Amino acid sequence: MILQTTLAKIDANRQRYVEELLGFLKIPSVSTYTHHASDVRRAAEWVGNHLQRIGFETRIYRTERHPVVFAQHCNAPGAPTLLVYGHYDVQPPEPLDEWLTPPFSPSIRDGYVYARGATDDKGQFFTYVKAVEAVLAVAGNLPVNVKFLVEGEEEIGSPSLGRFMREHSHELKADVITISDFSQFSRGVPAITYGLRGLSYFQLDLQGPRFDLHSGSFGGLIHNPVQVLADILARLKSADGKVAIPGFYDDVLDLEEWERKEMDSLHLDESALKEYLGVEALTGEKGYTPMERKTARPTLDVNGIWGGFSGEGAKTIIPSKAGAKVSMRLVPDQDPAVINARFEEFVRALTPPGVKIDITELNAAGPLLVTRDNRAVQAAARAIDIGFGKPPVFIREGGSIPIVNLMKEVLTTRNILMLGWGSPDDGAHSPNERFHLDDFHRGIRSAAALLFEIAESRSTRPE
Repeated sequence: MILQTTLAKIDANRQRYVEELLGFLKIPSVSTYTHHASDVRRAAEWVGNHLQRIGFETRIYRTERHPVVFAQHCNAPGAPTLLVYGHYDVQPPEPLDEWLTPPFSPSIRDGYVYARGATDDKGQFFTYVKAVEAVLAVAGNLPVNVKFLVEGEEEIGSPSLGRFMREHSHELKADVITISDFSQFSRGVPAITYGLRGLSYFQLDLQGPRFDLHSGSFGGLIHNPVQVLADILARLKSADGKVAIPGFYDDVLDLEEWERKEMDSLHLDESALKEYLGVEALTGEKGYTPMERKTARPTLDVNGIWGGFSGEGAKTIIPSKAGAKVSMRLVPDQDPAVINARFEEFVRALTPPGVKIDITELNAAGPLLVTRDNRAVQAAARAIDIGFGKPPVFIREGGSIPIVNLMKEVLTTRNILMLGWGSPDDGAHSPNERFHLDDFHRGIRSAAALLFEIAESRSTRPE
């Protein structure tokens, strides 16, 4: 059987794959820093050259900032087409003094490779490259048509990708999309993510007097912008942890009973979580478990606050300005546009005369659910069972990934696979980011199996 021969090929080349990954990780492709622009370009060329060497037709497209790599191997007429999305850019590595080894000098310790980008997303994306390479080496062709879309701006919000996808939607057309930027439920417990929360994110800027005032001379005469801001923020949520914005929960899709049972079966270790977080208690919306609250219920959080004097000693002033950033995580079927309007109306109503408030929308993304009975999802579950030796669990992700909504909108497919081989404790975006080499290897095996499972699920094509 070709799949079994391919898996044996992958096992035999495990060390070579690791060495190639180390070369990829050495490139400091930090997309947010202009002084690393040439390194980002170098990473794009590395990816493009690698895909070209293994037989893909490859092109690197310029954007206003960082390149997009597009590659395809479409030599299977009549077979489904799989589009693999990944990103080769990475987060800044700072604070550097917290790294045990330099972030762009990959180090292997206790079975992990430590480097910036190890799990987010170079290591995970690279599993698909090695999977198609192994299949081509064994069979000479792929069982499905495969396309790669690899960008260099994910860590800065993918500002060029929407335009690129709209301009190249015909080239990107696919029956199934897989996104390699997620993780397992926990180490040794592979997972398929079927739900994402959306996001509404605002900045509030309050202006009172034209300049800071002496609190003894003017206290009691005017509104203090810092106090007004504190009052507004306090009234966004009630004492029981629920969001107090009128109509906020009107469109929330309730969890189904099977979802609640499955989440409960995952056995979130609350004691271990509290120890990891360094807190004595967990809190949140009553009537829901911690797992439900962290992945499938809407939330509101203050992300930052500023205003007035915070230096050493005392300075008795009434500040002229104050500000805060506030985010809301949304769930199906909440519409960011509706929530944004309700948030702004509520906040303006809480702002007293004598204080001017500017409300700026910073980000918005819709929530997403992928049905579990989707044949592409079922094919992925079988592939993961082959690659990891155990079936995956199904989970929701509490975060928001706008690229998923963008793909659904532009490429008009329901068959979106949100897969990942790393662990939640791999430290993505943190010092000492890591990726276990066993998971890297299992990811390659799973990605290879996915090609064959999709080929056998012909009905994954759009209906």
